[in-house]
Amino acid sequence: MTYNLPDHLLALKQQIGEFVAQEIIPGELELLEMPFNEAAKVLAQKRAIAKSKGLFAPHLPKTHGGLGLSLFEFAFISEILATTPFGHYVLNCQAPDIGNMELMMRYASEDIKNTFLKPLMAGEIRSCFSMTEPSFAGSNPIRMGTTAIIEGDEIVINGHKWFTTAADGASFAIVMAITAPEASAYQRASMILVPATTPGFNLKRNISIMGEAGEGYHSHAEIIYENCKVPLANLIGELGSGFKLAQERLGPGRIHHCMRWIGICERAFDMMCHRAATRALSEDKRLGHQQTIQNWIAESRVEIDASRMMVLAAAEKIDRFGAKEAKNEISGIKFYVAGVLMRVLDRALQTHGALGMTDDLLLSFWYRHERGARIYDGPDEVHKSALARSILKGYGLEVKPG
Repeated sequence: MTYNLPDHLLALKQQIGEFVAQEIIPGELELLEMPFNEAAKVLAQKRAIAKSKGLFAPHLPKTHGGLGLSLFEFAFISEILATTPFGHYVLNCQAPDIGNMELMMRYASEDIKNTFLKPLMAGEIRSCFSMTEPSFAGSNPIRMGTTAIIEGDEIVINGHKWFTTAADGASFAIVMAITAPEASAYQRASMILVPATTPGFNLKRNISIMGEAGEGYHSHAEIIYENCKVPLANLIGELGSGFKLAQERLGPGRIHHCMRWIGICERAFDMMCHRAATRALSEDKRLGHQQTIQNWIAESRVEIDASRMMVLAAAEKIDRFGAKEAKNEISGIKFYVAGVLMRVLDRALQTHGALGMTDDLLLSFWYRHERGARIYDGPDEVHKSALARSILKGYGLEVKPG
């Protein structure tokens, strides 16, 4: 599958590639070692440069200050940005903000758009998405314990969330909670915008992930909502539409993840090949002379290329027909590309030996942070089952989930 890309996209790819190589990659390891408040100051300077070059918010419509790229076009840019841990943040298209922007553009009221969405799109504030709970399986979002009771013109939220990514320093959360416990399974929940300064919004901790508790947008928080009251007007979309909105948000969100994973794969692949070509085993033998290393390089190249083709095809289908019509493709790329990411990172780390385990390289950072790729936004096993059920349905066999 080949694509004849328009000149403007080819030029943008080159410009963003040069920006990432010159402005972000040289200082990325130092940024990872800094406290987030210090790193944020450096990144704010990089954001200003990106704005001055007309590179900011490539995913947003031009009417909202972005570059107006389609999901298909953005895939090429997202891959470049993912070659460093800070690329998406500098251009204000990082998760979960990018998903919240897409959701709010479609379903938020004008007041919410003016108060929260506009500064979010401008990169002046950050946000988070609060859905997963420790007491319920995240693979089944219709089951949750957080409630949102309507009292007059207010909503009172009580519940326990965790893995609320980027809550540390976020200005608001979009919370999924049960508003109608007696309704049908898919109409029980709603989405509500909750400012982080609201009494009862209690950020308990940043969860330690494989020995590291991240900060800022690299964090995953545990939050207790305790009689947390917000105006009824903070409802996103209609009452009871939470599940529907979650599926609409997570569909493109899975595409965004896969785009990013391919970029990480490309960077890790480049590091692996460079190591194989230069690491001396003896005076006349390099690591790349080993057949095992050659196999890893060949397998990684093909798997990355296959992943890209699958993701671009899924993005193109979403652009043309919507996320619902591309559900099979979305499930397929979610588990396939996540698996490729894990294999490529593992091969690259192994190729570097002891050095790969250290924080002198990015590989250990990605190995820790991206292991969740096979879990979040639906475990691989759930997506495999969903895809198989959909395929079997075409053969006349109905298979119920679970």
